[in-house]
Order: sequence, then C-alpha cells, then structure tokens
Amino acid sequence: MSAALPDTDGPVVPGPVVPGPAIPGPAIPGSGAARSTPLLLSAPAALLFGALILTPLLLTALLSFNEFEHATGRTHGFTLGHYAAVLTDGYYLEIFLRTFRVAALATAICVVVGVPEAYILSRMRNPWRSVFLLVVLAPLLVSVVVRAFGWSMLLGPEGPVNAVLTALGFARARMLYSEGTVIVALVHVMLPFMIIPVWTSLQKLDPAVEQAALSFGASRGTAVLRVVAPQILPGILSGSLIVFGLSASAFAIPGLLGGRRLKMVATIVYDQYLSDLNWPMGAAVAVLLLAANLIIMLTYHRVVEGHYRRRLG
Repeated sequence: MSAALPDTDGPVVPGPVVPGPAIPGPAIPGSGAARSTPLLLSAPAALLFGALILTPLLLTALLSFNEFEHATGRTHGFTLGHYAAVLTDGYYLEIFLRTFRVAALATAICVVVGVPEAYILSRMRNPWRSVFLLVVLAPLLVSVVVRAFGWSMLLGPEGPVNAVLTALGFARARMLYSEGTVIVALVHVMLPFMIIPVWTSLQKLDPAVEQAALSFGASRGTAVLRVVAPQILPGILSGSLIVFGLSASAFAIPGLLGGRRLKMVATIVYDQYLSDLNWPMGAAVAVLLLAANLIIMLTYHRVVEGHYRRRLG
C-alpha cells in the first residue's frame, strides 16, 4: 500500500507508507484480559491476607487435632478429644456462656450510649465537633493495659470510689473481680468503635429528612426513632459487630479486672498455652471461640439486615 506524497515540481507522486506505533484498544468485556485484570490487581492483597491471617488460623486448627501427653507434651497423633472435652465439660461451657454474656451486655450498653453520642456529635458545629471527636478518639491512644490498671486503681479497695463511699458513711464496696467491673471497662474501651460507624452513617444522611418529619408535626424523639434510626441501622450493625467480636476475644481487661476466679475464654487460652503448656487444648478452645463468634455475628447480621431491608424496602 502506498500514500500520495506532494511533489513541488510536478504531480503528486505515490510513496511508501511508514507504519506508526500500534495503539492498544480497550479490553472487550468478557475477554480473557478483562477477566484476569481484577484477579491480578487483587492478587497482592489476597496473598498478604493469606499469609498474615489465614495461615496462622490454619496452623492453629491443625494444632488443635494433635494429641497431648503431660510427660512428653504435644505429639503428632490425630484426636478429637480436645473438642469433646470442651463441649462436654460444664466448666468450659460456663466460661463460654459468661464470655458471650459479658460481650452482649457490653455491646448493648455501647449501643445505648454510643448512638445518642454519635447523633449529638453529628449535630455539632466546628470547632466543637472536632474537639469532641478528639475526646472520643483519645482513649484509643492509650494502651488497653494502662486503662485496665487505671480502672483497677479507681475501683480498688483503697481507690477514690471507696474513699468517697467511706467519707459519706458507707461501707467499702468490693468492685474488682466481678462481671460488672469487666463490663464497665469493656464499654470504656469499645465505645469509640461504636460511635465512629454510627457517626459515619449520620454524615451520609440528609438532614432535610429529619426536618421534613419535624415540619409534619413529629416530635424530636419521634423523628429520631422513626426516621433517623432506621436509616443508620447499617452503622449500628457495623459498630455492634466490632464491639461484640472484640469484647468476646478480649484478654487484658478480663485478665486484670476479672482476676483468677472470673475466667473468660481468652484467659483460658492463655492458661492452656503458657501455664499448662497444653497447646492443642488451647488451640481447640481458640477455634471454638472463633466458630461461636462467627455463628453469633452472622446470625445477628442476617436478622438486622433483613429488618433493615423490610423497613426501607
């Protein structure tokens, strides 16, 4: 093929065509390149997730099926005895029930306290919004262990709370090493994880919706409960799942404020690994805690999400 080149002394003379660089066209939907591009882009994150999350969980699950002898320690024989011992022993079942009861109560209190706090925070104007948002996030900058020690000093026999009770003529109260103390400390630690998701949902909500309800004669409480609350259910769901999961697997607060008598699942895992050196039993307890957590959280997610879809269509 040739192209016409202009000649200054005569007619147009045909000349050779010089091929230009090829410009790749867009990938056709459904082609091999279009299908493989998302896989290639997500491969590094998937490999990192598998190396840091899935591999330790798989190794822990495999460890839970090893046999254990007090004289020789862990052996490589296969057994289901550790799971049978946990599921049939009332001591372990009581600890699991206590763990989920404490986690559920801490989650409920965080919902009751955190949702109104997030609503008030969303209605603030700068600079007060930034100040109070910093106040909400400030506890996350302090170690959980430090906060647990702070609660133990505050509620201890010689702490300020008992000093006030004594000054008022009351007897000293024994507040440490109880479920109530553990729940209060968990609420203090987990409250930011409830406030932030709810506050994020409120930021996406159009304020005109609430104003429309008020203009039709609804009270402030009715507008919040009937109009605002159903639309921020995803934020409440996210926050409650985070709080419940972290509370059920918490170790520092139950270990420091619950003492040796108020056992929770995380402290049992610690004891099995480092005190009894029964690693397979500790792994079995950890796997059962993970499985129970997933079942409870997925069931809760399904119920709340179904209610949200039915409510908003």
